[in-house]
Amino acid sequence: MGERNYEFRNRLDVVHKPNRRDPALRPEPDDCVIGEDWFIAISESAGPHLVHVAKDLQDYLLESMNCSVLLRRTADIGELARSGKQVIVLGVKEELPEYADSLSKPRSYRIAAGEDAIVVCGFDERGAGQGSFFLEDLMNLREAPFVTRQNTVREPVFSPRMIHSGWGLDVYPDAHLNAMAHAGIDAILVFVKGIDETPFGYLDFNHVIDRAALHGLDVYMYSYLQSKKHPEDPDAEAYYESTYGHIMEKYSRFKGIVFVGESCEFPSKDPNTTGMLRLEWPADKKRTKPSPGWWPCTDYPQWLDMIKKVTRKHNPELDIVFWTYNWGYVREEERLRLIRSLPTDISLMATFEMFEKFERDGVVHTCVDYTASFEGPGRYFASEAKAAHERGITLYTMANTGGTTWDIGVIPYEPIPYQWARRHAGLLQGHRDWGLNGLMESHHFGWWPSFVSDLAKWAYWTPTPPSEETFVAVARRDFSADAAEHALEAWRLWSEGIRYYIPTNYDQYGPFRIGPSYPLLFREVSHVPQAWYAHFGSKLRIINPVYNPINDHPDYLRLDVEIANLRQMAELWKQGNEALERAIALTPARKHEDANRLLGLNRFIERTVHTVIHTKLWWKLKHRLLAEANAEAAAELASRMAEVAELEIANAAATIPLTEADSRLGWEPSMEYMTDPEHLRWKIAQVREVLDKELPAYIESLGSGDKAVQA
Repeated sequence: MGERNYEFRNRLDVVHKPNRRDPALRPEPDDCVIGEDWFIAISESAGPHLVHVAKDLQDYLLESMNCSVLLRRTADIGELARSGKQVIVLGVKEELPEYADSLSKPRSYRIAAGEDAIVVCGFDERGAGQGSFFLEDLMNLREAPFVTRQNTVREPVFSPRMIHSGWGLDVYPDAHLNAMAHAGIDAILVFVKGIDETPFGYLDFNHVIDRAALHGLDVYMYSYLQSKKHPEDPDAEAYYESTYGHIMEKYSRFKGIVFVGESCEFPSKDPNTTGMLRLEWPADKKRTKPSPGWWPCTDYPQWLDMIKKVTRKHNPELDIVFWTYNWGYVREEERLRLIRSLPTDISLMATFEMFEKFERDGVVHTCVDYTASFEGPGRYFASEAKAAHERGITLYTMANTGGTTWDIGVIPYEPIPYQWARRHAGLLQGHRDWGLNGLMESHHFGWWPSFVSDLAKWAYWTPTPPSEETFVAVARRDFSADAAEHALEAWRLWSEGIRYYIPTNYDQYGPFRIGPSYPLLFREVSHVPQAWYAHFGSKLRIINPVYNPINDHPDYLRLDVEIANLRQMAELWKQGNEALERAIALTPARKHEDANRLLGLNRFIERTVHTVIHTKLWWKLKHRLLAEANAEAAAELASRMAEVAELEIANAAATIPLTEADSRLGWEPSMEYMTDPEHLRWKIAQVREVLDKELPAYIESLGSGDKAVQA
């Protein structure tokens, strides 16, 4: 049975997968075995978060492990932990002092599992919550309510770990928040334009903060407020008090504010800029300098001091995050000059892989935003990280390790675990070398719970097992011991395939943004249909239907290099899909639904790569045709274009069943649906229109109508 549009949200609402337990499994001699005569205990003084966690663990045991246990409050959980009763105790170090040793970091926890009791002691309630979620992870890997006897202390490496919603822009149902907390995430982001106002409409921010706190999550404000005053203007303080100050007065529990150049630019006096907000620049006047949001302006420190003044009176601990995303292209000395003048009581964020230049087959390419094809760190990030570390500025990075990037815009996550592991390793090295402390792990393309987010969680907590060990365990969990070898082979092939992806703006705003629904235009422009409620769409700059690669090499060398690499990428994806099919053949039937959904995702990715190849071939032939005056030669070129178009029509048609089976394919939170069956049928009709009418009419106009290609 297929899914209707948005039906994927029903799957997001399920945090604990039903029937994970394999009833054939038997415990090992050193296992603690949880049974129906056990109970979960919390203190009578437990706060709302820990009460929620206890209920969550009870639900997990029932839903995933088919094990029903009681939940009790008690006056002295310390005594209960020593009683030898069959109990899971959830508490904090003040209540369980004998378990508090080595718990020195927020959200850290100790798990002491004996023969007849398990004690989860958190540094704080959020730590106890993470310990409880870790128990779930262990039982999921075992596929049974068995926990190896242990005495383990675990700590998070990074905080915050911020993400945007994958359910819908700034929409955070409780189940989605709960899934985020289970994944080790500790903060969410909301776009803020005004009081209870996002760029997309009304949102009760204080309610979001309340619900997030219940799940152990902080809330960061991503600023969409305008800054129309220079901090030296006589009325600047009153102005900023009325904007940022007023926001923080109403929502003093925001953990922090994220500022990025394009969303927080102000009328800078830096002579390298226009000195005006980009939207205020006269439309009929040529711009010869960048807007302030795209330059490391010398007066950003003044602006930040003003923001600090009007906001921290309401929240003295407010985390002010200054993101250098928009000017990574600027010379290093200009960027570092700004960092060396920034106040040290803010956090600096730099994107991990962007702006990196690399050579491929004689052509120099640049990593545009955002890509997993290069694991990082890039030189831009490394230079700013080192400068921030030298000054003692708290360092964050935009890492995209929530699982997706702009490589392919309408998929839930990129199933490339070995490549993600390489990025995890780079981030952990950044933590050791430069004090990298926090991560932004998604932008408005959101977050999706998957085996990729499971692997990130294992990587971002200590002690950290070797990545290959984790891969094997997760592959066995999701497939079987017999199938794991083939699943790992698929993962390796896809992870190698992404390294042949060459990120470009014209692809990331073109066919890679939406995949097989991307049109093949000749001369008539057709905008991709968009939902009326979409934040972005084909007419709002995030999708460019007019494919226009930069042809700065003779004989289309750049496109030829990209096509060759994409063909290799497509072949590796095809081989990976074949390996996954072998894995599914050895996978128990109860796991087939998720395994087949993974296969559908990767078939969609393979078809998207073919769309990009076809788009490039079409563009090359089209430009040769438009430059060809000879009618006979033009007809031959049109015939070759028709061959490419027929291949792409078949490719789009073959994508329809994939999107019918999985309603998450073809959707992205800011664009809504762009590659559902309706859009794919629109694309097929659009290409047919070109073949049946536009191309023949053009050939006929050259004086050789009898040679017009017949599609």
